[in-house]
This record gives sequence, C-alpha cells and structure tokens, in this order.
Amino acid sequence: MFPALYAVIDIAPNLTTEAASYFAQDLADDLAKAGVRIIQLRAKQASARFLFEISSTLVHRLSGQPVRIIVNDRPDIASIANAAGVHLGQEDLPVEAARAICPTPQWVGISTHNLEQLRLAKNTSADYIAVGPIYPTATKENPDPVVGLELIRAARKLTRKPLVAIGGITIKSASEVFQAGADSVAIISDLQKAPDPGKRAREYLAVAAEAIAARSSA
Repeated sequence: MFPALYAVIDIAPNLTTEAASYFAQDLADDLAKAGVRIIQLRAKQASARFLFEISSTLVHRLSGQPVRIIVNDRPDIASIANAAGVHLGQEDLPVEAARAICPTPQWVGISTHNLEQLRLAKNTSADYIAVGPIYPTATKENPDPVVGLELIRAARKLTRKPLVAIGGITIKSASEVFQAGADSVAIISDLQKAPDPGKRAREYLAVAAEAIAARSSA
C-alpha cells in the first residue's frame, strides 16, 4: 500500500548547507519516528552539490529504517545519493528519461495539474502521480491554478496508479481529500511549522486511516 502521508521537507534558500542538514535531519527523525514512510527532499534554489550533500545525509541517516527518501526534480542526484526515487515536475525530465537514471526498484513520481497531463502520466512507468494544487498554496512562488477535489475524483476514474494530492491541504481538509480518491496527501508547511511535527504527522496518519477505511466500506 502506498504511504498515506507523503511528507515534504522544503529547504529555505537562505540556509547554509550545515544549517539545512541539521534542519532536515531533525525533521526527518521526528517524522520517521511518527510512522512516516516517504519523505521528499525539496530545495528549489539549491546548487546540485548542496542538494546532493543533503540527500546523501538523509539517506545515510535513515538507512535501515522503512522510510523512502525521494529527491525532487533531479534523477541524477537521486541515483548517486542512493535515494529511493525522484519526483518530477512538468518542466523536468520526462518520466522515461528519469526512469533510465532511476530504474526499478527506485520510484519515479510525476506532478500533474490537469486531465491532459494525467492521461499522459498514466501511460508512463511512473510509480505514482501527484495531483494539485487541491487548495491555494503558499509554498510555490508561481503556483499552478487550483484544481480542487474534482481533479482527484477524475484522476481516480482514469488510473489505478497511486494518487498523491498536494497543495494547501491541512489536517481539517485531509479527510475529504482521501474521500475524493487520493491514496496519499503531500504535506509541507503544516508539518514544518507545527510545534511538534511528529505529533502532527501522527494526526494525519490517523485521519488517513479513518478516511480510507470509511471509503473502503462505502
């Protein structure tokens, strides 16, 4: 089963490599202890070396634990850092090009923002498809238009690949996202800004378990 909580560690551009490393390690430790099983590392404005060093550190730190580290945008760095996979945006390498760099059992995920992109993604070797932004989000400088729950519902009818909903999701809205057909919710700021990220992660996992159980019995 695909992990119900897809945690994203977003590295602020003003952090040094050392500060970013400590931040990422501490947060990843908290999330792993709370039961999170997939963590994406995102550092949009970082250099390749910066992203490689942080990725390698996280992979080594969580080695032996049942947690997948996914590198955002860069399949080359995911490969050489021995990460569990890469997540691609629409402007990144095509899925099959990334797959050549990150072969199975590494995962390749792809973000989609409309039905046309979804239809294309479902016919690739992508291991999962992200859909969003579901709600308004402040974690991107130039976010795509909000797609709402309707795109999740449409996506669920189009593919059986795991669907990861992303964009502005909170603990209050997560249940309706799962009920719409998502397999997982990607959470960034609501984890990073929480006084206790591990506790907040456990809250999401509890909401997911309840919502998915209700959906299955409906």
